[in-house]
Amino acid sequence: MSGRVEPTSRKAAGGSIGLTVAYDGRSFAGFARQPGLRTVQGALEDALRTALRREVETTGAGRTDAGVHALGQVVSFEAAGPDLPEGTLVRSLNALSGDGIVVRGLRHARPGFSARFDAISREYRYRLAVGDIAPLFLAPFAWRVRGHLDGDAMRAAALHLIGEHDFRSFCVAESADGHRTFRRVETVEVLEEEQLGEECTVVRVVGNAFLHSMVRTIVGTLVEVGAGRRDPVWVADALAACDRSAAGPTAPAHGLTLWSVEYPDEVWL
Repeated sequence: MSGRVEPTSRKAAGGSIGLTVAYDGRSFAGFARQPGLRTVQGALEDALRTALRREVETTGAGRTDAGVHALGQVVSFEAAGPDLPEGTLVRSLNALSGDGIVVRGLRHARPGFSARFDAISREYRYRLAVGDIAPLFLAPFAWRVRGHLDGDAMRAAALHLIGEHDFRSFCVAESADGHRTFRRVETVEVLEEEQLGEECTVVRVVGNAFLHSMVRTIVGTLVEVGAGRRDPVWVADALAACDRSAAGPTAPAHGLTLWSVEYPDEVWL
């Protein structure tokens, strides 16, 4: 979604608002509000309450875990009459939300818009700092993996995850009980990049929706292949098993970033 802000525009009554939000996961106990803990949702709702002088209930596109970052999280809430001009509201939220969180933009949406249920795809990116030299600038945002990873083997393994599958093996076991665990994964790429002058491997995953810790488990599983501990075809076997113990470990939270969320054009006003 766009980060464009019109400084004088006002919201008409009866619609919704979508905020594009970035945050440093180290500052929060996850996205979802939790009593007594600092969370992204809690910080935003406190800021909205102060700025708009009313109670505001928000919905996030993804319920990221503690330590997971975001560049393009989308958060929706219902408007109520002529709220503050867009530019004023964005500035107010950035002043009130505290450290570690930035509202990057705002868009008006049709009434009833849900950042979660109206999303058609979500993109996550996971950074791996591979090698014997520890990262400096990327350290808070990358999992350090010593030694070597075979990128070609990881890419071959990732092909088994493309399409619609039952990803029960790739999520927190307790979260799958009684729930449908089929998801559609459109893209799993393993890329070599330089960021802030440091080399890193980036695993880019795009899908319609994700289960609890699904992306981190995908990454942990691909690292097992890249490190030579497993063959690429093992990923297909793990997927077919529908058993969390069949797949690889869950990668650490701090390497993961919710990169962007896509919506159909018709939700925006």
